[in-house]
Amino acid sequence: MRQYNTIKTKYPDALLLFRVGDFYETFGEDAVKAAKILDIILTNRNNGGEKTELAGFPHHSLNTYLPKLVKAGQRVAICDQLEDPKQTKTIVKRGVTELVTPGVAINDDILTAKDNNFLCAIHFGRKLLGVSFLDISTGEFYVSEGSEEQIDKLLQNFAPNEVLISKAHKKEYDDLFKSRFHSFYMEDWVFQEDYAEETLTNHFKIKTLKGFGVADLQQGIIASGVVLHYLLETQHKRLQHITSIKRIAEEEYIWMDRFTIRNLELYHSHNTQAVTLLSVIDKTISPMGGRLLKRWLALPLQHVEKIRSRHQIVAYLTSDAEILDKLRNHIKQIGDLERLISKVATGKINPREVVYLKNSLEAIVPIKSMISACNNKALNLMGDQLDPCDMLRTKVKEMLCEEAPVNLLKGKTIADGFLDELDELRAMAFSGKDYLDKMLERETERTGITSLKIASNNVFGYYIEVRNTHKDKVPEEWIRKQTLVNAERYITEELKEYEAKILGAEERILSLEQQLFSQLIVWLQEYIAPVQQNAYQIAQLDCLCGFTQLAKENNYVEPEINDSTDIIIKNGRHPVIEKQLPLGEAYIANDVHLDRTMQQIIMITGPNMSGKSAILRQTALIVLLAQMGSFVPADEAKIGYVDKIFTRVGASDNISAGESTFMVEMNETASILNNLSERSLVLLDEIGRGTSTYDGISIAWAISEYLHEHPARAKTLFATHYHELNEMAATFERIKNYNVSIKELKDNVLFLRKLVPGGSEHSFGIHVAKMAGMPQQVIHKANKILKKLEKSHSSEELTDKLQAAQNEMQLSFFNLDDPLLEQIKEEIASLDINTLTPVEALMKLNEIKRLLGKKKKASS
Repeated sequence: MRQYNTIKTKYPDALLLFRVGDFYETFGEDAVKAAKILDIILTNRNNGGEKTELAGFPHHSLNTYLPKLVKAGQRVAICDQLEDPKQTKTIVKRGVTELVTPGVAINDDILTAKDNNFLCAIHFGRKLLGVSFLDISTGEFYVSEGSEEQIDKLLQNFAPNEVLISKAHKKEYDDLFKSRFHSFYMEDWVFQEDYAEETLTNHFKIKTLKGFGVADLQQGIIASGVVLHYLLETQHKRLQHITSIKRIAEEEYIWMDRFTIRNLELYHSHNTQAVTLLSVIDKTISPMGGRLLKRWLALPLQHVEKIRSRHQIVAYLTSDAEILDKLRNHIKQIGDLERLISKVATGKINPREVVYLKNSLEAIVPIKSMISACNNKALNLMGDQLDPCDMLRTKVKEMLCEEAPVNLLKGKTIADGFLDELDELRAMAFSGKDYLDKMLERETERTGITSLKIASNNVFGYYIEVRNTHKDKVPEEWIRKQTLVNAERYITEELKEYEAKILGAEERILSLEQQLFSQLIVWLQEYIAPVQQNAYQIAQLDCLCGFTQLAKENNYVEPEINDSTDIIIKNGRHPVIEKQLPLGEAYIANDVHLDRTMQQIIMITGPNMSGKSAILRQTALIVLLAQMGSFVPADEAKIGYVDKIFTRVGASDNISAGESTFMVEMNETASILNNLSERSLVLLDEIGRGTSTYDGISIAWAISEYLHEHPARAKTLFATHYHELNEMAATFERIKNYNVSIKELKDNVLFLRKLVPGGSEHSFGIHVAKMAGMPQQVIHKANKILKKLEKSHSSEELTDKLQAAQNEMQLSFFNLDDPLLEQIKEEIASLDINTLTPVEALMKLNEIKRLLGKKKKASS
């Protein structure tokens, strides 16, 4: 217990699995936690004079229990026996051989094939935050820095399993990111720039980080250094597979804030039943491809040439079904190359996995020759970068048995014919049966005992068994070893010699196999870089074959990506909804045309459930798919590449943080209006409905006007209940009205789900209530109230008031004696210069200019 306590004090925040004989034991509070998480029995015993809780499991069950502990968010220190108990007379030396945490795991039972297991560190700099992501199981290492919003988005994209933060910044972290991730707080001294840089340059064995293009990311470098420091702290010192660090260059990818990622349900959804975009488009068949697809979805490209290159490969594969099938069949044979080679680096690979690595590389040979011979430059380039690793495959084939075991101690690992000494020892150890048969025959003849038996057990080794009826025929030189109820067991000199020889051979075989296998692993480490390069190329190819399969199965077309700022989609469909429709029901496709000169803002009105939100979302998803490199669900799509996508969809309370639906809505909308660019795509759904009708209409009107007048002229789809907003099209030249059409029958409404020009008049909310099965008397009463309200607050009145408010500013201009000077004086006097942004200043000027223009018209 003293030894246990000494080790435990070094790892106070980890659950310590302490190896005792054939068991891993936990004590005290650790035992209480372990018993609860693992559902094992909690006992107690008097250790060192006081009652101590105790819970344990057999050491060979580690792979069953360890994942459960880590998935429950525990950091687990594995404390093993560091010497053979037979070799020591005192207490066995023990020490922590590995610390497994939610973000640092190589164990297959903890990892998910198509998911990365990222460890992340965040450094709070003076102005910017630095962030770093590392997956020890694949060797991927990323770094970036940016504003709180950018880091928040990256956290959502990379979904780390563990986040490291300085203890000094615990409060800021909690305020910003709430406790969405498993976090671990570290000492402040680790977050120092010179220490971080030294950690990184020592690891990569380089003088400067300039070669990786990350030297200017001061805060990012600190975060990266912290991640590597943490790996060394957790006893992960063999990291040759982490060969480079990549910068996440925000400017190369579409910017989506976390609201957008959540609203579009790209890879998660609030609703447990909901189908995400990822689950519809993921046709990858290799673990590497599955992980890369998630990265592509999180970071869609802005670079037109790179996007076109992906489209060309998909177009080529679509036109040649035979090559697509062959490629997919070969990719199926490839294991998880990234994780296999990482296991080589960390020394955690078993013989069967090495054979699997060799077989996976064999499957690359036909892929290389196929894509190198294709009539497509991008594919040829991929083919050139694949390395068949001939020497590696030859050596493993010569050295290991094809049926090598998982456990080196259990089964035959090294192939016959590889080492003469090993073959001789095996002949001796395994030809024993013939030798024993001959001995049995000889002794039976010599003694005349017909029922002689030669066998062995763990206690006595080999023995000859004689039934009691033949006891008197036993030769004198046999030595009695054990008496049974109806038999006696003897040993002879010859048997003892034979046994020593066999046991010696078996021990030597085992020692030789271990030695040769260790040498092979060290030799394999030379191939880390080429195998990682292969893994990346196969992952890309798998994603592109997946896109091709997706396009063929669902009738997607190749989009045209260009440098314009227009978006023209003909008969676009929602990729997820069209897969959920009942058999035989076709998805109603719609056209969308947006540009910055004629039709910048489309106001979509229409009743509840008519499909407004679907049209908004499908536009964003089509743009996203196109810029990921996929074909799209439409008849035709011409897309001027987009640099930011913003959505504000549906109302969702954040009550736990004390924010109402309306507050959340306004936060998200403010974030959009403050970050607009010329290539932004903005989707607004039901803005203002979290407050009273008049408030809501006023806010929605003001937001639409802001978007129209903003110099960026961001392309916008605005779905709304407020039919009053249709009046805006008369005043603002780039706002156009559309509605989702319906067909009114006698006492029913058919949703046609077709987008047509013009505004709509009613919202049919009561009709939807009827469809939901609301009691008849409620429906009846609602209709009565509606008629009364329509009489007293006619829509025209409200519209007139809005128009009056709109004209008020213009009228006051020439009602005053010196209208222009008076008005401009007032406008300027009421401005708060300290809070005015440059964009708002430009817009103020623009507003005054427009008023002047109207005055000119009026006076002429």
